[in-house]
Amino acid sequence: MSGGHCPPTGGTSGRRGPRRWPTSWCGPTIRTGRPSCSADHRERVVSRARAAQTEAMMPSHWYNIVPDLPAPPPPPLHPATRRPVGPDDLAPLFPMELIGQEVSGERYVPIPEEVLDVYRLWRPTPLIRARRLERSLGTPARIYYKYEGGSPAGSHKPNTAVPQAYYNAREGVRLLTTETGAGQWGSALAFACAQFGLECRIWMVRASYDQKPYRHALMRVYGATVHASPSPVTSAGGKVLAADPGSPGSLGIAISEAVEVAAATSDARYALGSVLNHVLLHQTVIGEEALAQLPEPPDVVIGCTGGGSNFAGLAFPFLREKLAGRSRTVFRAVEPAACPSFTGGTYAYDFGDTAGFTPLLKMHTLGHSFVPDPIHAGGLRYHGMSPLLSHMYELGLFEAVTRSQNECFEAGVRFARTEGILPAPEPTHALAETIAEALRCKESGEEKVILTALCGHGHFDLGAYERYLAGELEDYTLPRERIQQALSELPS
Repeated sequence: MSGGHCPPTGGTSGRRGPRRWPTSWCGPTIRTGRPSCSADHRERVVSRARAAQTEAMMPSHWYNIVPDLPAPPPPPLHPATRRPVGPDDLAPLFPMELIGQEVSGERYVPIPEEVLDVYRLWRPTPLIRARRLERSLGTPARIYYKYEGGSPAGSHKPNTAVPQAYYNAREGVRLLTTETGAGQWGSALAFACAQFGLECRIWMVRASYDQKPYRHALMRVYGATVHASPSPVTSAGGKVLAADPGSPGSLGIAISEAVEVAAATSDARYALGSVLNHVLLHQTVIGEEALAQLPEPPDVVIGCTGGGSNFAGLAFPFLREKLAGRSRTVFRAVEPAACPSFTGGTYAYDFGDTAGFTPLLKMHTLGHSFVPDPIHAGGLRYHGMSPLLSHMYELGLFEAVTRSQNECFEAGVRFARTEGILPAPEPTHALAETIAEALRCKESGEEKVILTALCGHGHFDLGAYERYLAGELEDYTLPRERIQQALSELPS
């Protein structure tokens, strides 16, 4: 690997040496095309159920993919002037360190030791070969999953919650506000705030608040104050309730409420669990670890997308290898058929929230006024998509597909019965596509290596699984007219 693309390694030592392709990858070497080890050794390596898992596999730096892209992403715009926003525009919401990471041109950003110290509570996370799932499918494909469900919040979300809380605390912030859909992000930020002595206020989308009562109970255990959104405590929430008292809410509405309170409070700031560049940056610990753990190069990398942080966290380090000409991996994002930002939306400047408090972001959007149907994958119910991922999708760097709610829960049940882990509804979208890809391999005879992200457990989602097992779940296919109606309200 060339020096410019070599990620620093050694989370405990702070070394800045290159992380090369893992020596356990026993396929043909890039330079010679010949196997780098014997067939017997290769078989022993890929047959292991779990990859080696040592603290040395934790990266010491986050990876920023922007410098490696063929073209830079469009900047966020100020809604009044339509000019690119500057640090002063973002300062009421974010600490300066995160603003710097949002626009950074550095390929690698050091992870503070205080953040690494908290990461060590659960990182590195396991990379597991799904051998029992493979056998149940009768596929020649080899399926690996990176499991993030062992974190304190039960998902990948603490990977960014911890650094966000750290940087805010270091700048003297007293209170962090945020939104949460399924509750995974809210749980993560509540935990992170407890680590650094911050107060935390969370607006949880009403549909998920009612579906998952133990999620907001966990947030309160960690010390947070939780409101069902839309709520009467903000002007943004009050307006929605006045128009629709039974509103199921949306991430866009909850963002408006959290931003409103943060912007009006001098010692408060806002924290976002997905979408923005610095969030995706923090999540690359997932892919950097997987790169070190995976015993063979992946043919396909699959992840679910709502705002994009989980998919980006796994995919970006592997995309770095493809952009440098060192792999031919295919990357595939999977979104709900009921909220298809990539496949059903349009690429345009839009607000990141419902009330129009945020800068204008160039992204794939269904329109900021769009309120998704109350599917159980609450973390994927967002009208927009990460601007960085949206830009990369336009560049053709990955594919996107949709999956319906029932086929996702079917995949989740199959995974639980074979691998023993109950997935959250969000990653069941990736599992449904992973299973479909494995079955295509069964038909073709291809021995593809499939890597997916199991970004969280479903222990707080048993009510949804119960409804699926009782045959009570509905599949929502979004009518084109609803999308067109919301898109008609895009900023002119």
